[in-house]
Amino acid sequence: MNKRPPPKGPNRPMLRTSHGAPSKTTSRNQTVAPDAASRPAKVRDRSSKTAAPRAAPAGAHRGIEQKATPGATSIASDESREMAITIAIEAIEKKASGLEVIDVAGRVDYADFLVLMSGRSDRHVTALSNAIEEALRKRNKRALAVEGLPHANWVLMDFGDVVVHVFQDDARSAYDIDSLWMDARRIPVPLSI
Repeated sequence: MNKRPPPKGPNRPMLRTSHGAPSKTTSRNQTVAPDAASRPAKVRDRSSKTAAPRAAPAGAHRGIEQKATPGATSIASDESREMAITIAIEAIEKKASGLEVIDVAGRVDYADFLVLMSGRSDRHVTALSNAIEEALRKRNKRALAVEGLPHANWVLMDFGDVVVHVFQDDARSAYDIDSLWMDARRIPVPLSI
């Protein structure tokens, strides 16, 4: 059976909507209401950070990572740097291992800093995550999203410009996020603020 594609251009067939008004069909045989066909589509400007609210992270990755041009300078704010250091200090107090604060400002559009750490067990990962949330809550900062807490193998915490990854050791070596950012600058963490 040989089906012909719908004609293109002004000779496109007109269908009747449920209320009797004619509607146009698109190239994929989707019906468009007549008033919607005449209106221009709304387009959201994604060129600035404030144009659209941040979406919750979907699993491990949030968008395509874009590398900055060589010689690009860090554009991280002092507030996000302070938040990343606060998270790191709280993690040190709770005995996190393998702690790294990575400056990704200008390299990705979803964060300025990544904070990576490891816990020894699911309970330790949960305790680290809860301690970080509590420390930032005292500073009136709340997580936009937290994923992975039920299993506590890999917990992802989104604080806007700072994204925290709390791993168990085996999960951290399996996903190897550290090697993705080998060329990124590491922020030294003081023992206290």
